[in-house]
Amino acid sequence: MATQLTYAKISKISKPGRYFDGGSGLHLLVKKTGNKYWVFRFKRFGKRQDMSLGVFPRVALAEARKAALQARVMLDGGTNPLAQRTPAKAIRPSTLPEISTFKKFALEYVQSKRPEWRNTKHAEQWIFTLSEYAFPAIGDKALDQIETEDVLKILQPIWTQKTETASRLRGRIERILSAATTRKLRTGVNPALWRGHLDTLLPQPKKVARVKHHPALDFSEIPQFIEQLQGREAIAALALEFAILTAARTSEVTKAKRTEISGNVWIVPAERMKAGRTHRVPLTDRALAILEKAHSQDPESEYLFSRNSKPLSNMGMLTLLKRMKYDVTVHGFRSSFRDWAAERAAYSHEVCEMALAHTIGNKAEAADRRGDRPSPVVLQRMHDLLHAAFVVIHRTPCRDEAAGG
Repeated sequence: MATQLTYAKISKISKPGRYFDGGSGLHLLVKKTGNKYWVFRFKRFGKRQDMSLGVFPRVALAEARKAALQARVMLDGGTNPLAQRTPAKAIRPSTLPEISTFKKFALEYVQSKRPEWRNTKHAEQWIFTLSEYAFPAIGDKALDQIETEDVLKILQPIWTQKTETASRLRGRIERILSAATTRKLRTGVNPALWRGHLDTLLPQPKKVARVKHHPALDFSEIPQFIEQLQGREAIAALALEFAILTAARTSEVTKAKRTEISGNVWIVPAERMKAGRTHRVPLTDRALAILEKAHSQDPESEYLFSRNSKPLSNMGMLTLLKRMKYDVTVHGFRSSFRDWAAERAAYSHEVCEMALAHTIGNKAEAADRRGDRPSPVVLQRMHDLLHAAFVVIHRTPCRDEAAGG
């Protein structure tokens, strides 16, 4: 006769495999991660089938036995329990909580932590990085189904390129999954745990050699760079500062025309945009001042930045950087802006992506656009984001601070 499971036996089980509870068809499936799942195995028309009954200890032994018995009764009556749309939920006791997805639980977790975070931007930073990297991979996955391989797929692509962001992201995922374990929504080893787990699979963050497709300054270094840049009178210096303030690409700036400026908005035509779509950039006061100064240097030109009515070459700003002895690229400032927005700015993922003219391709972006136009609310948020960046890199107090508010 097959041995029945007990709580004492289950608590000692660590080796992956299937552990049957007598001859009822109920068994405990133990995975390599240490997670334990209840499964009801049966045969129908000579074909063996498995039916999931939930995760242990969220589903207790007695409840799993009851669910397996109900499934057996259905089989004996000629009904396949798997034929139901949601068989596991249909036969589980109604008192059991529904399985939560990572995204749903993560957002609830962030909301629950808001009162203890002194910096109101902290929650937005969490949501931004999770939306950018974690939710696309595991957002719709049940908490008890997330394993080490899932976490590695999120971290490995950015571990050597955006090490600080990746390290913070790992810690955030770890804390969320730890809370899920405390709530008995999952069991086993936390797949985002660093010490004794991921540290055996990923290089130490402090020892990672920084790899960058576009060499860039850390955002904290840009204020000093801007001070040096403003000491130069060349048109390339004005163009470069404008590019930094608008998070624009080189060709978008060098080919920009004065007819593209409408009030305090720069409208970049679709043919000059990488995504092939018109891009609207709200301009800060400093960006507008730069345009006035550039115009005074070449008043007859149709271009924003030119010499003798000829547009600045694509190499102009890069050449300036080399003369200033900075081993970075113009595009690298977009990377700096992106990292700063992800970790320091309290703006949504969609707003940051729109500021960079990235295509998001989701319902949220569609709701925030009317044709090629961002909604007035989103355009204002883009302006506020770019102004926040300006405040940081120019070491300038915010308007409210300057007014003593």
